[in-house]
Amino acid sequence: MLSLFDETPDYPLSLLPNDGTVLYYGKVFSQEEADIYYDYLFNQIPWQHDEAIVFGKLILTKRKVAWFGEKEFEYTYSNRTKYAKFWTPELLKLKKKCEEVSGETYNSCLLNLYHDGSEGMAYHSDGETDLKKHGAIASLTFGAERKFLFKHKTTKEKVEIFLENGSLLIMKGTTQENWLHRLPPTTKVKTPRVNLTFRTIEE
Repeated sequence: MLSLFDETPDYPLSLLPNDGTVLYYGKVFSQEEADIYYDYLFNQIPWQHDEAIVFGKLILTKRKVAWFGEKEFEYTYSNRTKYAKFWTPELLKLKKKCEEVSGETYNSCLLNLYHDGSEGMAYHSDGETDLKKHGAIASLTFGAERKFLFKHKTTKEKVEIFLENGSLLIMKGTTQENWLHRLPPTTKVKTPRVNLTFRTIEE
């Protein structure tokens, strides 16, 4: 497994050795800014438990989600369709920051709230047909620092990195076709993490 840690990293870090592009920009917000956004997101976003259909049964996750965009987009995953709420001023500021840093544009955002380290995500790729093919996904982290893993679909090679409070990670190109990613559970983290993934829906 390739582990990417450096005392004085030169951002952005290019994480994948091949078959995709993932760039980690580190902390793009100051500690004060990150804490302000975390407080807003944790307390003001209309969070709901995520839903999935597994073997014909409706499952509610402990993890909570919210979905926003420039219009009432439909977005389907885990056999459930969600409808986007319209941007808040704060989310528009965060979107603008991601666009300025990454040079990409986004029209929607899926937000996840993990209450502590017991909540995570299994290996998956964001390959829904609604998404722009080879489009960029910008992932912002606020709150608890968590390990994030990539695994190549064919070679099974793994890459890991810790996503810091106020940090930005960009996935683009053929990443979703060739790599899986996950947020592994951990007993070490006792505090919440809010994750925003800005993306582009094509209708």
